[in-house]
Amino acid sequence: MTGTSRGAARWALVTGGAGGIGAHLVVALRKKGWSVRVLDNLSSGKLENLAPVREDPQVEVVRTDVTDLAEIEKHFEGVEFVWHLSANPDVRRGGLETDLDLVQGTVATRNVLEAMRRKKVERIAFSSSSVVYGHPKVFPTPEDYGPLFPESLYGASKLGSEALITAFCHSFGIRAWIFRFANVVGPGATHGVIYDFLRKLEKTPDRLEVLGDGRQSKGYLWVEDCVQAMIFATEHAEEKVNVFNLAPEDQISVAEIAKRVIEITGSKARIEYTGGARGWPGDVPVQRLSVDRLKALGYTAKYGSREVVDMAVRSLHAELRTHASPPKTSGTPRSR
Repeated sequence: MTGTSRGAARWALVTGGAGGIGAHLVVALRKKGWSVRVLDNLSSGKLENLAPVREDPQVEVVRTDVTDLAEIEKHFEGVEFVWHLSANPDVRRGGLETDLDLVQGTVATRNVLEAMRRKKVERIAFSSSSVVYGHPKVFPTPEDYGPLFPESLYGASKLGSEALITAFCHSFGIRAWIFRFANVVGPGATHGVIYDFLRKLEKTPDRLEVLGDGRQSKGYLWVEDCVQAMIFATEHAEEKVNVFNLAPEDQISVAEIAKRVIEITGSKARIEYTGGARGWPGDVPVQRLSVDRLKALGYTAKYGSREVVDMAVRSLHAELRTHASPPKTSGTPRSR
């Protein structure tokens, strides 16, 4: 990633920067020499995720909500690159609150883009999702697959955000990198199948409920692989609109994840399946993404799905046990 300097610092802005992916991105951007401004309402993100940079004077944390354009616009002043990661992280919740993904996803993206337009910020990277493909008929699914028919409101919100981004690019001279994630896991996660399984075992140690028949199969990407891939793509792809799948080259079933969770945690729980091909309405049972476009640039994920799942189970299991104890008082990154 290159950028022209404005004074002594180059400022990147990260929405959702206190989240599981965003915090890792903040650390990685600092290592690249960027000063970083984080916008996060802390509804799911946590300041403790930013502990590695809590004393860094070149990291600013602003507690605010990107659904409020009037509030966030001023924070785009002097910014060269926007990383827009904030969104509703709970796909299933969007099916119960049908305006949730619209407001926190599509409308929020429009606000970010409008703030960029007003403050003349020309580059944006966006965390989209593989769920924009819906239930594709081509595997592995390439980025130019279509038409796109998402099956969840979360997926519809991501696709709507992609459309807004491309329109702003062509209308206002913005350049974009759109990343369609597989399942991204790692330390600091607050949702997802591994997190859910660990939480379920806390509540019912004798049984582990698995939604669906367990044959749902998807790729799992380690959070640091995800962050490094995004940065790499912004450094090496220079089209007006750049779209990339971010995923490993293999998949793992939900049934196998359940077994690995039980084995790694030492649980004696029995696995119970609710039945059916989908875990919930809008769930995509099979996900296999083509990563040829990213590989052609020279980047390949370091870890495969099974290794990623094992690392995530160990790290999240340790975090949940630690958080069960009284929290220790610690400093936080500089806020404004």
